[in-house]
Amino acid sequence: MSENPPKAFEKIARQHSRRGILSEAWGFLRDNKKWWLLPIAIVLLLFGILVLLAGTGAAPFIYTLF
Repeated sequence: MSENPPKAFEKIARQHSRRGILSEAWGFLRDNKKWWLLPIAIVLLLFGILVLLAGTGAAPFIYTLF
């Protein structure tokens, strides 16, 4: 019994198996034209950075901004 030839999506999956999460997200935004998600992702990223910095020695400086 011979194997079936690989399908197109299997070829693409093998080519892009080393992509990181940022390149996957960028590819999704570019290919699907979901540009309205970009500002949401940026705000969530900035909020996450703010939360992480709030637990460090930078907290007194962050609190003076608000």
